[in-house]
Amino acid sequence: MSVKCTATYEGGLICNVLHEQSGSMIQTEAPLDNKGKGTKFSPTDLVASALGACILTIMGIVADNENIDMKGVKVEVTKEMSKDMPRRISKIDANIIFPENINLTDVQKKKLEAAAKGCPVKATIRQDTEINLNFVY
Repeated sequence: MSVKCTATYEGGLICNVLHEQSGSMIQTEAPLDNKGKGTKFSPTDLVASALGACILTIMGIVADNENIDMKGVKVEVTKEMSKDMPRRISKIDANIIFPENINLTDVQKKKLEAAAKGCPVKATIRQDTEINLNFVY
């Protein structure tokens, strides 16, 4: 299945990005450390955020199959850019945090962790990008 998105440069280092299928729109801006004002997601912020959302989505699919209520689980992602050129994401730390009211067996934890590690966004990011997943139960 293919999905089309269209980005339009609006000036001021801002782009509008349209998700054609849904009509949803997001804006991006260059990051603070690269001439931006920091008022919107940068494109590389979206990559890190996409990793977090993908982790939760894939874990959610497994959770649905296993009758696990994952409501309230969150992922905090921190992205670091390379200091050398070409400019790129060099590291992403993702803390997957489970609320105290979710009690999981060791088997359930292993299934959810395997799902997170197999998320398509993680598989798409360059192999030399350091990605650290930390599960907090």
